Amino acid sequence: MQPLSVGAEASIFQSDFLGRKAIVKKRAAKAYRHPVLDQRLRSARTRKEARLLREARRAGVRTPMVYDVDLKESTLVMEFIDGDKVRELLEERPEEADAVCYRIGADLGRLHSNRIAHGDLTTSNMILMPDGQLCFLDISMGESMAELEALGVDIQLFHRAFLSAHSSLAPSYESFLRGYLEHQDQGRMVLERAEEIRNRGRYT
Repeated sequence: MQPLSVGAEASIFQSDFLGRKAIVKKRAAKAYRHPVLDQRLRSARTRKEARLLREARRAGVRTPMVYDVDLKESTLVMEFIDGDKVRELLEERPEEADAVCYRIGADLGRLHSNRIAHGDLTTSNMILMPDGQLCFLDISMGESMAELEALGVDIQLFHRAFLSAHSSLAPSYESFLRGYLEHQDQGRMVLERAEEIRNRGRYT
């Protein structure tokens, strides 16, 4: 397997699965945790991520297809997604920012309409595929049956990440909001909660 990245929680490798290009995500054991607890935590997080990926796809939001789950090894084998990382695309082709941001908002709206929170929504965790679909990656910090607070946190985290990474494209955030409101019936409530969360951070 070809290593692609090593993170605090998991390592990512490029591999193949039954002749198809694939991504392998392996959660490494942590020596500072009791081995039994560590195994349970890694297995539970692997199971949760696989479930969220499937639930997002059922909600009409593109995520990598799960090919195989190994709970004993805390490993997910997933579809390899071809396309442009959205963070790099926005840096290289800023003229596409409004259209891309609208699409992000629309897909997040679909996700939230099904009470699924992403948990770590940044432009580094998205790929724009050649067919025009937007694929959300790394939903491992998300949750299903999400309450209003979790949905508001999604919006606030994306707002902060977007303005940090793409400050020159700040006006395009309005396109994200438009896409979101057009695809989330309770979008106004979520945006109000996101603003409340933002204000909490200012005064604490």
